[in-house]
Amino acid sequence: MKILVLNGPNLNRLGKREPGIYGSETLDDLAARLEKRGRELGAAVETRQTNHEGEMLEWLHEAADGSVPVILNAAAWTHTSVAVADAVAQKTAPVIEVHISNVHSREPFRHHSYISAHADGILVGLGTDGYLLALEHLAR
Repeated sequence: MKILVLNGPNLNRLGKREPGIYGSETLDDLAARLEKRGRELGAAVETRQTNHEGEMLEWLHEAADGSVPVILNAAAWTHTSVAVADAVAQKTAPVIEVHISNVHSREPFRHHSYISAHADGILVGLGTDGYLLALEHLAR
């Protein structure tokens, strides 16, 4: 089983950007943890990050065309992008929406997600452990 972990804008800055909110773990550290846990669960995990919305759309289309499950942290696009939501809606395998921080306890503009209506599950506020919980769910 293959699982894509797709990360949106600024997540390449994990470990540097606002560590009080997002923690000190880097995206590379997280990817290594996910790949290791994936192997233990019998899943091939591929982690990607982009700051370019069109690239994210292409990756979501690729997942839909291949019926590949996705763990998605669309970051700021969660709250702004109808295009990303439309791409998620085309899914042919489960998509789990993940947010490192509790978006509902932050600025009001973060309280709305265009993606949630199309996601099979949502994990917020559990730090990077939310990705691991999503992975374990999808691998079952």
